[in-house]
Amino acid sequence: MRYFHYLSGLQQENVFYQKPKPVTKEAPKKLLEQALGAVLYMPATRHDIEAVITNQKYEDLSSVVFCLEDAIGDDEVKQAEHNLKHQLERIDQAVQQRKQLAEHFPFMFVRVRSPQQLKTLADMLPHSLHLLTGFVFPKCSIENANHYFEALQEVSQQYGTVLYGMPILETPDMLSKKTRMDVLSELHRIFQQNKDEILNVRIGATDLCGLYGIRRKPDQSIYDIRLIADFMADIINYFGADFTISGPVWEYFDPSLKAAPHPFHQASDFSEYMEGLVKETTLDIANGIHGKTVIHPTQLKVVNSLYVVSKEDYTDALHIAHHAKGTLGVLKSNFSNKMNEMKPHMKWAETILLKSDIYGVFHENRHFTDLLTEQPNAAHYGQYGG
Repeated sequence: MRYFHYLSGLQQENVFYQKPKPVTKEAPKKLLEQALGAVLYMPATRHDIEAVITNQKYEDLSSVVFCLEDAIGDDEVKQAEHNLKHQLERIDQAVQQRKQLAEHFPFMFVRVRSPQQLKTLADMLPHSLHLLTGFVFPKCSIENANHYFEALQEVSQQYGTVLYGMPILETPDMLSKKTRMDVLSELHRIFQQNKDEILNVRIGATDLCGLYGIRRKPDQSIYDIRLIADFMADIINYFGADFTISGPVWEYFDPSLKAAPHPFHQASDFSEYMEGLVKETTLDIANGIHGKTVIHPTQLKVVNSLYVVSKEDYTDALHIAHHAKGTLGVLKSNFSNKMNEMKPHMKWAETILLKSDIYGVFHENRHFTDLLTEQPNAAHYGQYGG
């Protein structure tokens, strides 16, 4: 998988100071956990899953979650399991027949309902399990976390494939001030014991807002909802130093935009729904959150474009990494507009350099809107090229 692969070589030269590099599920975890970008959820009942993946229907699709939980009805579970089995087998067939290369596919995950369903589904997918990067654990809590990780490890060992877990923190006992600290402390202990298996810790805000009948408007971000912002601050406090934290879903999409790969022709095309997504994703990044759940294909490019590293940040990160040998403590940045402190800024610099490999680095005069308005080269559209 390589971000913005559909752009021609000339288009990439025009936008990127450093082009994005390919990333596969076999990449080191410290790189892979930063590489998920915009994560598209789709119900596991969809009959076009195989076509979406093998035909690259959504050019900016980097990560996808096939949902067996809230996105489907309780009466649809068995149907969804069998459909997902069929769809993944067809994807695997395309790989075996060399019609497609697996490394060109997005990172694929399944959101299960329980640890038992994780094991049941794995047993249904003995030949196509290798296509998955992992499983998403909804409503992960101190009651089920250990069971999820035990199931994940059992399946990984049984089928000889590396699989990651992505717990979603969204249970009422984490939101309530009466129980939050005890719950987060225990979860932190469990997560530390299973650190190698956790790719992202994901924040689920929709369920928590629902407990209080709260819903943000398109001109508001989740950070304007003080109840959730307070909760998110504690999640970052407990887990942000050791894990990649991914942000809550942005639930608004523009009904006037088709699910076409390139809906934007100029920046003025952005509606209040897209402006809200840009605002919230920018605040995610500022708060140390990376990765965003999205529910519409037109949101993919917006989020992924915001993760491209600026030339200024890239230069600062290189500056810090180069002088981090203990001989200097602080230096003026190459842009002469800030100080770079070697020790405090080192972890930030390491993350920026990882992201620069994954998402690329803009030229100094380029911005995320330049990517949003770039149209795919016809010769590369539908291919893994550029």
